[in-house]
Formats: sequence, C-alpha cells, structure tokens
Amino acid sequence: MTSSRKTRHAKRYRQIANTLTRHGLGYLVGVSWLERLVPFEKGWLGHARRTEPYTRPEHIRLALEELGTTFMKLGQILSTRSDLLRPEYLAELVKLQDAAPALPFDAIEGVLVAELGRPLEELFATFDPEALAAGSIGQAHAATLPGGTEVVVKVRKPGVVEQVEDDLEILQNLAATASRRWELADQYDLVGLAQEFAETLRAELDYVREGKSAERLAANFQEDERVHVPRIFWEATTDRVLTMERVRGTKINDLAALDAAGIDRKVLAQKAASVVLKMVFEDGFFHADPHPGNFFIEREGRIGLIDFGMVGTLDARTQERLVTLLLAITSKDGERLVDAFLELGLAHGRVDHTSLRQDLDHLLSRYYNVPLGEISIGPLLEEVLSIVRRHHLQLPSNLALLIKTLIMHEGLGAQLDPTFNLTAALIPYAQRLMLQQYSPFSLARRLGTAGVEMAQLGTELPRQLRRIVAQLERGDLEVGMRPQGFDPVLHRLERLANRIVLGIIAAAFINGLAILMSVYHPGGWEQWAGPMFALGFLAAAALGVYLAWSILRSGRG
Repeated sequence: MTSSRKTRHAKRYRQIANTLTRHGLGYLVGVSWLERLVPFEKGWLGHARRTEPYTRPEHIRLALEELGTTFMKLGQILSTRSDLLRPEYLAELVKLQDAAPALPFDAIEGVLVAELGRPLEELFATFDPEALAAGSIGQAHAATLPGGTEVVVKVRKPGVVEQVEDDLEILQNLAATASRRWELADQYDLVGLAQEFAETLRAELDYVREGKSAERLAANFQEDERVHVPRIFWEATTDRVLTMERVRGTKINDLAALDAAGIDRKVLAQKAASVVLKMVFEDGFFHADPHPGNFFIEREGRIGLIDFGMVGTLDARTQERLVTLLLAITSKDGERLVDAFLELGLAHGRVDHTSLRQDLDHLLSRYYNVPLGEISIGPLLEEVLSIVRRHHLQLPSNLALLIKTLIMHEGLGAQLDPTFNLTAALIPYAQRLMLQQYSPFSLARRLGTAGVEMAQLGTELPRQLRRIVAQLERGDLEVGMRPQGFDPVLHRLERLANRIVLGIIAAAFINGLAILMSVYHPGGWEQWAGPMFALGFLAAAALGVYLAWSILRSGRG
C-alpha cells in the first residue's frame, strides 16, 4: 500500500470512528432512558432539530448518509436483507435515497469526451446540460441521437471508483476484525457478507454490465408485447457512460394519472405480477429493484422498465429446491420443511433441528386450513424471516433479492388493486415448475446425470482408496477437526482449572505464611508479626471470597 493510500485510509478510519461514535452516543443516551435529560435531538450532534428523540435505526441511517456513497449503498443493500435485520431497521434503511447534488456540466462533459473519444456534437443532436437525476455514483442527462431517438445518458462521477475501493477495503478489514472479536459476527459470516457487498457494488459501478443485463431482459421479453425494455446504444456506452433509449410514461404508483388515462388498475396489477413471476420462475433472471420509480406505464399499456443495476438470478437447482419448499408447505410437513430450509444453504454453522422444527410446525399450524391461494405472501415471508433470524440462519444473496422483490411487488400490486394477492398469481408458475421437476423427461435427465456421477465415482474410488491406504502405511494420514461443539465444554474446563489454581495459590499462601512465622524469628520480629499475620490473613481471605463468589455466580460447584 502506498503512503498516500495509507494516509487516505487513516483519515477515513478517523472519519468513520467519529461518525459512529457520535451516533452511538446518541443511541446509548436513548436506550438508557436519558434522552429527555440531554437534548441530543436538538441538533447538538449535527442532526436536524426536532422534539422527539432519535431511535437506534435512525442513528444508523444518519451515520450511513454522512459517510457517503459506499455506506449509503451498504444501507440500501442491507434494506433487502430481511434475514439479517429486524423490520424497524429495514423500514429505516429503505429511506436511504440515492440522491446527491449534480456536478457542474463541465466536469461531466470531460468524462463523456474522454470515454467516448469524440465531441458530444458528433454523437448527439442535442444534449441537455441540466441533469434529469443525480445519485451518489452518477447522474443522468436527456439527449437526442442524430436520427431523432430520445435517449438518457448516465455518467459515472469522477473519483467515485477510487473512493469506493478505499471504503470497500476498509469495510473488509473491519469485518475481519469484528469476526475475531465478536462471536455473532462470525456466526453471520461478516467477512463473506462484506465480500458479497463488494461484488454487488462493483457490478453497479460497471455500466457495461448494466447494459448487458438490460439486453438479457429484452431478449427474454422479445416476443412479449407487455414489456418494454429500453435499447442500449453501445457506440455511446462504456463502463463509465451508459446510453439507453428514453422510456416515457406514467409512474406505476401515480394512481390518479393511471385513472385519468383509463388504465384498468386491477388488470395492470395482474399484468405486472405475471411479468415479475415470469422473470423469476421461467427465465431465472429478474429485475431486483421493483420500486415504483423503475416502472412506467406507456400509452399503449406496456410496462416500461428502467435501471438494471440490480438484478437477481435463480439457477435450475435453486428453483427445484424452492419447489421442494413449496411442497413441504402445502403438505404441512415440518420435517420436510426443515430439510428444504437447510438444502437452500441457509445454515452456516450448527443448527438446533428440534427447535427449528418446532418453530416451523407452529408457523404451518397457523395456515392449516387456509387455501394456498388465499395466503398473503408478505406476512408469511416476514414470519419465515423472523425464524431465520432467530436461528442465526442466513439467506444466499439471490434468495434475499428474490424475497425482497416478491414483498415489494405484493405491496405495489396492493396499491393498484386492494384485492390483489400475489400468491394466487404465483400458483400457476409453481405448478408448472412442479410438473417440470417431476416429468418423465426431468427424471430421466437426473437419472442420467446420477449414472454419470456413479460411473465417475466407480472409476475414481479405487485410486482414492489406494492413496488412503498408502498414507496409513506411511503414517501420513491426518484427520482435521473443528471442535466448535466443544467450545462451551472447553470454556467450562478452563474456568474450573483457573479456580483450582486459585485455590491452590490461596492454600499455599496461608500454609507458607504459617511456616514462615513459626520458623523464622529475626530480631524484633514481635513488633511486626501481628500486622504481617493480619495482612496475610486478609489476602488469603480475599482470594477465598473471590473463589467462592465466582463459583456461586456460575451456579455450579
């Protein structure tokens, strides 16, 4: 690491520490019921002035906002992780808006010319210097191509990548330190989460990748007139500049405008649901940020999609496991549901199967006589996620995005039509997946794959056995163990050993003091024998009292 980078890191560490300390102090005052005594909410910590105290989730959001682009993006991604955070935190982090002041056009023009290699007049017939929107990563401008096509040009702001890379390195260092010092952080694989976040944010910084995601979605809906995915103009696109066709229409949550345009909102809710479910269960590639600002309803009633920086994928194996999960729910089979949970990769450590089974059985009992098509998916998923958090399970990132997408879309559908139920729309897709999974062709394919794997195992097993036997004969065979389950026992033994040592020291001290006073009589010793004996007795008594207290505190002898 260069000296300049070390200096930047040191300065950034101080900034993070100062920000978190200020907001942490505000939280400590709040939870200790002293918020009415100290007016932190009056603006003393740099917050907006208000009468009511700030909550812990609000302090976290404010701290992330103050720390800038990387931490705001971290908060936005955490707002999708219902498996990690409680609802009150999710509701607060959703408020993190990716908005920032627009840079002067001179700075943006320099990036455009440097990236595209030509003056703007040669590439665009018109280019509006006023930004349509500005975020922490980039800003968007309206323009027109020489042929008259309206486009939107997204430009990444200068210096963003360098700042993000510094922050990502700092976050990964902090995650590694926390995992060593905080047991809960290690249980949730904080280092893995930091790496996952880094990959997600780097993907969002790459406009070429976003353009390819848009093209993949467009190909999936090539024959579908319900959806309009804007065209990408690659001659004016790089990893820092993205030029795409402009989508015009009414925002999907502008109910008054939809009614004025004569759009049947009930039909629109069903159409939007079928579009999202097709992405998830047919294509295995879906738009993972379905907030109202990314859905426009065009004059013809088509749904125009924008912003493809966050997408999710589901491979065939995950889809099959979701089918198994759905079958377990419909059959009210708690044991099968536990297995389906674990097969989805939710467990990263030891799991109490009995307790998990009890919680899932209790969940299933609440929906025992309710038809699947009448179950609201949002509350059901919230209860499932509560169980996930309680047992320290962790969703794979693609499933976290899927759950967020489904919950957000059910809320969006309910805005359009209060009677909307996403589960009813989901049933046909789930049934189709079940038929595909258990069709003769699918079974034959899996049997063929299993046969190939068995053949490979049959050819490789003798060689592997010979290696093991050879290592045994040489005495080179080593067996590695991770004694995670023994940690409480080892800790208990260590405490017991410490008490025994302390008891031996106390007894030796008393015994040594008695022997010393009985055999060693220097001149004038009568004058200080009494104080010496009293001091020794007090020290031994203190050791004994501490030993008794530590034993009683543990509740065991």
